Amino acid sequence: MRIEVTFTDRVGIAHEILAVLALRRLNVVGVEVDPPLIHIDAPGLDPAALPALSDALRGIVGVRSVAAIDMLPGTRRRLHLDALLAALPDPVLAVDRTARVVVASAAAAQVAGLPEVRLAGLDLGELFGEPGLTDELTAGGFRMSGREVTLNGQPFLLEVTPIVDVEAAGAVITLFTPSRLGERLDAIQNFDEGGFDRILGESPPIRALKARAARVAAMEAPLLILGETGTGKELIAHACHRASPRRDKPFLALNCAAVPENLAESELFGYAPGSFTGAQRGGKPGLLELAHGGTVFLDEIGEMSAYLQAKLLRFLNDGSFRRVGGEREQKVDVRVISATHRSLEAMVADHSFREDLFYRLNVLTLDVPPLRERGQDILLLARHFIARAAAQARRPPGRLTPVAAAALLANRWPGNVRQLENVIFRAVTMSDGGTLDAADLELAGAGMQAAEVPAEDAGSWEDAVDGFERTLLRRLYPRFPSSRKLAARLNTSHTMIANKLRKYGIPER
Repeated sequence: MRIEVTFTDRVGIAHEILAVLALRRLNVVGVEVDPPLIHIDAPGLDPAALPALSDALRGIVGVRSVAAIDMLPGTRRRLHLDALLAALPDPVLAVDRTARVVVASAAAAQVAGLPEVRLAGLDLGELFGEPGLTDELTAGGFRMSGREVTLNGQPFLLEVTPIVDVEAAGAVITLFTPSRLGERLDAIQNFDEGGFDRILGESPPIRALKARAARVAAMEAPLLILGETGTGKELIAHACHRASPRRDKPFLALNCAAVPENLAESELFGYAPGSFTGAQRGGKPGLLELAHGGTVFLDEIGEMSAYLQAKLLRFLNDGSFRRVGGEREQKVDVRVISATHRSLEAMVADHSFREDLFYRLNVLTLDVPPLRERGQDILLLARHFIARAAAQARRPPGRLTPVAAAALLANRWPGNVRQLENVIFRAVTMSDGGTLDAADLELAGAGMQAAEVPAEDAGSWEDAVDGFERTLLRRLYPRFPSSRKLAARLNTSHTMIANKLRKYGIPER
């Protein structure tokens, strides 16, 4: 039985309390003193004898109360600590001031391939096969930046947290696998990214794109996303990842046009220790290792060098690769989604892109329509960007005048959604009123001419837009007397033009 005694602290009181139990020939196996409490574990104490023992203990000067408890606080803390260590997914080691293991988590024992009791007492440098690591840790007071180590053939990032009192008393060592680091990186970079619900648009082309994307998202094969600059290819890639079985694993991206070839190789494949001057000590995992189980998005794949194309092809063939300067083959499970605004078929024809890589990447394909083919979505997107820009500027969201709306619809938007977003953000930032007129869009550098809207049609937003569309189509139809010719002239879809002509009764009969 275990009891808790509350007392007023004074010299010798703990000895007097234990003497009472000794007089009753009760064997005490555990004592924890933390004034004003003393906890005692006496297995031979019968619950029926507790009232008499309590009376005897309260006869000691300073003892205030006696109560039964289920376990000693130290035992409870140890149980909680064991549960905490067992629940940690990352291997954790506690080491003393000489860098010898004191406590190891279940995950650490599993990775090391040794029982937890066998890990206790091992030298840290011996455990990781780096004798100099012990001296490095102890000499620096266990203050060391993260570095890569290998345990039982697996690479880990070693993170050291010193335990400090007057001087270094040891440290807690945490080991992170590359995929765990990838999950953290994904959480930081993509915390606000969503799925297909983040792709705004109700036009037929965008609805068809989302329907097709939802089907290919569930597949494990490589996916190639084609589309002009600014159409939102990375947004589509991220939505496909979130709709795939890999949704709970990392999504990491590399823009092949934004980094030089040598850096792109190390970013994608990682590098081994001592690969080049300035490299991190211990090496560094690449995006493929960090994204293990998840998705790697290669933007602007058409800008990838011939050397990297060959190395990527090899990875796509069997899932294996070597780090820069490394000798060990590694295999990871990663889905590759790539994107480009260039014609890869034309690049294959002029031998600037590998034909075999093109066929490996082009298993599944999505074509993202340009904004000029999504005329129905322009005002929807504009209102969304107005609300977002107003929130950032901490002002009430404004509204577009009919003339401004007509001007937006008349623009060709060669920069697509990105250009529209920039125009709206600049206009909201530079305007002072509660509305955005065509002049505000001109001021924002949109380079758009305000369309003439008939006065009799300017009674409401919808009327003004209808009036603009009707006037434009009536003016152009005599020169392009079919829905297909007119759609080609306006660089939009034949279906949309046919519907508009039918709506406005053009040509008049």
